[in-house]
Amino acid sequence: MAILTGILLPSFAQIATPGQPLPAWKEGYLDLHHINTGWGDAAFYIFPDGTTLLFDAGEMNPTSNRAFTPRNAAMRPNYSKRAYEWIAEYIRKVSPLKDKAVIDYAAISHFHDDHFGSWYPGAKRSATGKYSLSGITGVGELIPIHYLLDRGYPDYNYPYDIKKHKDRFSGEINFGKTMQNYFDFIAAQQQKGMKAAQLKAGSNSQIQMKYHPRQYPSFYVRNVKANGQIWTGKDSSVVSFFPAIDTGNPRSWPSENGLSLVLTLHYGPFTYYSGGDCGGIVSYGDEWWKDVETPVAKAVGEVDIATLDHHGNRDAVNEFQVKTFKPRVWIQQSWSSDHPGEEVLRRLTTPYLYEGPRDLFTTNMLDANKYVIGTLVDRSYKSLQGHIVVRILPGGREYYVIILDDSREDMPVKDVFGPYTSKVK
Repeated sequence: MAILTGILLPSFAQIATPGQPLPAWKEGYLDLHHINTGWGDAAFYIFPDGTTLLFDAGEMNPTSNRAFTPRNAAMRPNYSKRAYEWIAEYIRKVSPLKDKAVIDYAAISHFHDDHFGSWYPGAKRSATGKYSLSGITGVGELIPIHYLLDRGYPDYNYPYDIKKHKDRFSGEINFGKTMQNYFDFIAAQQQKGMKAAQLKAGSNSQIQMKYHPRQYPSFYVRNVKANGQIWTGKDSSVVSFFPAIDTGNPRSWPSENGLSLVLTLHYGPFTYYSGGDCGGIVSYGDEWWKDVETPVAKAVGEVDIATLDHHGNRDAVNEFQVKTFKPRVWIQQSWSSDHPGEEVLRRLTTPYLYEGPRDLFTTNMLDANKYVIGTLVDRSYKSLQGHIVVRILPGGREYYVIILDDSREDMPVKDVFGPYTSKVK
């Protein structure tokens, strides 16, 4: 496999050229943009017919006592705008419709600020004044969202009644106000025509191409997991994974991370996995069901590209997942000195879990990680900083990984890696 950096052969110029802007999406491409603001996860997918999906729109609380410390990444490209504004600006630049961009689907993996935003004092208000702008509420103010999917709509009553008790059980700063702000956003946007629903685990038709689906019959999105429902790997059937909860005992409840949505995208032989903050390492004294990665991996099987669950934190990316997925490419969406855990990095790189080459890419790598983990970081990653774009060519048989410079608003190409060949499964 040729890994292209620096000078590209003319035949590859249509894919991307270092120092130049990313060539626009073309019909038939599947583009997967992992947007780096440094303040949370955001991934923007453009399907082969131009349908778009935003998976998460994170914006951490700036009033957190760690927000501006070396434990967290800096805002990219700079602090002149909020994270939601940078996400929206990025989407407009790469969207098939540019300044008239729309988000056909937005999916929120779970209710943590680095995945959907956070209310905080002094945040900008919407034009109507009905909600504050942060994360998904800010992006949705700037770019129309047609269909919003999350884990709880409309009741938000698992594992407890969030609408009634949103101030009681979460460790997130201002969680009650954040959730109320999110509910207010949904209500306001529904008045403008936005639809909302709970992601239906097992379905491969809830998220579908809107424009020319018949031209790309090999593309689909599989909803693998929502709350405690996990796809079995057969037809659209699911199983309820978590035991019955004791409403009076929060220790019997799955964590917010464990309730993350999981999606796979398929295009011919190509398969891509993204699973929010799912965990797979059971800590001392914890219950077996804290490992949701194992049943998910059993259903999904091998993939070509996998994003790291929970940013590669120490409670995730377990041994079974690594040796089951066997991806050629791992993508880490990172913002913290906890990302990755050294033991996670060793699982990702060892040939004892699966043979063959694998390339790692991360949106950020903090100095703290380099100091603690050491030279294994530089030996393991192909890129340590930047927006990560995967461009899958028509039919899904080949793809490239393209790194964009996140320190500049014009986002020129830094590096191009590939072509990679999709697995024959």
